[in-house]
Amino acid sequence: MHLMVEMIRSSILSATPVLLAGLGGAYTFHANVFNIAMEGMMLIGAFTAVAGSYFSGSWIMGVLSGIAGGLVAALIFAIFVVSLKTDEFVTGTALNMLALGGTTYSLRQLFHVKGAFMSHAIQSMPRWNIPLISRIPHLGPILSGHPFIVYASILLAFVVEWHIFGTRYGLRLRAVGEDARAVDSVGVSSDRIKAQAIIASGVLCGLAGAYLSLGYVTLFSENMSNGRGWIALAVIILTRGRPMGLLLMSLVFGLFDGLGLSLQGTIIPPQFTQMVPYIATIVALYFYSREKRSARGGKETPTT
Repeated sequence: MHLMVEMIRSSILSATPVLLAGLGGAYTFHANVFNIAMEGMMLIGAFTAVAGSYFSGSWIMGVLSGIAGGLVAALIFAIFVVSLKTDEFVTGTALNMLALGGTTYSLRQLFHVKGAFMSHAIQSMPRWNIPLISRIPHLGPILSGHPFIVYASILLAFVVEWHIFGTRYGLRLRAVGEDARAVDSVGVSSDRIKAQAIIASGVLCGLAGAYLSLGYVTLFSENMSNGRGWIALAVIILTRGRPMGLLLMSLVFGLFDGLGLSLQGTIIPPQFTQMVPYIATIVALYFYSREKRSARGGKETPTT
């Protein structure tokens, strides 16, 4: 039972960065912007969060610095994609490479270390113990004692669901994704809405990075996003950008990630346990693509 509780608890912690990045990517998905730069935005956010917390001695400044790092990355992406009309895939790939190389270089120049930077001066996010629930056997350790961003991300899923599907802005956002020229024809700038969607994505990806380096762990290591931005992109595709679906699928990813962590220390090689969540993502995408092809084939079947 103790092993099961620990696995579920670690699943929730692992799901949070994917959920936050996915919620940000939901905005660009509905704006018809192929945002593969989420990985880089998250990595930059993780580095700037650690730097902000280290130099200020405040986890709040660390989180704000992480958000600012993701925002700057998003602004760069928006300038090239929206203003200069460059290819989204090429620009996103370049930004991811810039984030990986830039954070690695900055880590060595700023902190004079290679691999990972740890320090007692880095202030981590506080953990919240929920009254009454924390005292419940088994359930308390699962639901209580997490960094506050874990609870905030669940609330954000409902907020983003309402914002995209229940507001005028959300209607315009989805209209841009359907037909940008039609939106322009009624006097609304589709480019401005796309830029706003990219900025929203950068803010949430920066927050995801801050959680990684100040909540999930208290350090920065090279390439610590470790493909989570790509998994968030896969989850967005699987759920068609629905925040409630993102919440569920992120927890599924977290479950497989927690399973991989639980298998460490067994006879199974550690490299395989690290592959478990990514294998699960590939399998999910395979079955999703098969379902899409079957549905498309059914629609294209000629009738007599």
